[in-house]
Amino acid sequence: MRELFDEATGQSPLDPQEAVRRHTRTPQRKRFYANAGIAEAEGGFSITLDGRPIRSPSGKPIVVPMRAIADAIAAEWSAQGETIDPLTMPVTRFANSVVEGVIDRVDEVADDAAKFLRTDMLCYRAGHPDTLVAREAAHWDPVVFWAADTLGAHFILAEGVVHVGQPEAAIKAARAAFPADPWAVAALHVVTTLTGSALLALALAHGFRDEDQVWAAAHVDEDWNIERWGIDEEVAARRAARLVDFKAAADILRGLMPAVG
Repeated sequence: MRELFDEATGQSPLDPQEAVRRHTRTPQRKRFYANAGIAEAEGGFSITLDGRPIRSPSGKPIVVPMRAIADAIAAEWSAQGETIDPLTMPVTRFANSVVEGVIDRVDEVADDAAKFLRTDMLCYRAGHPDTLVAREAAHWDPVVFWAADTLGAHFILAEGVVHVGQPEAAIKAARAAFPADPWAVAALHVVTTLTGSALLALALAHGFRDEDQVWAAAHVDEDWNIERWGIDEEVAARRAARLVDFKAAADILRGLMPAVG
């Protein structure tokens, strides 16, 4: 299985777009097993293929903390046809990334996601036209206000793309709301990179916004342009691929956050 899911170095151990590019270049392998199952393991659950637990590309055992995650991974393996297509297995790819690149460096991955707080998409607003300004405000203001009221993170809004420095106190307060569990941190990182907003990821993690609201908020500008100029098929295909990874990470994040705070 190594050649199928080898998460070689990229921009980030959890960069879904880079993962898709790598896997697209990887020849598909024929299905080599009959059944996928789940077994209890120390620390959680393992996923088995014909009774043998799966491992990460480097040979590390994959043990997931929740039965729901194990069920999702086993379902991905069960759904494969004559050949195995990693692009249809977002939770498996996610698990590989956690085991290979997150468990031993949780703080580093969390800090990487926290970098988005300095240039968070929600803080940079359009100055015109009024319809776009209003739409951004409708999707983004509630999250910014929630961060201020609930997390004590008061961010500065700016018009246009000129950089504005954010208060260190705001960044520190938002960073303190990050989970500590490696699986939740990994999911938060994926949601952050796919949406361009750590604030949206935090709103999802803490239950202030659901995944549909977060995905819509992440694409306000794009959707506004589509309404006026039409959709680009290549852009739409990339967005659909990102959505698969987003949904997998969002499900994991929402499932784990009550257990980790």
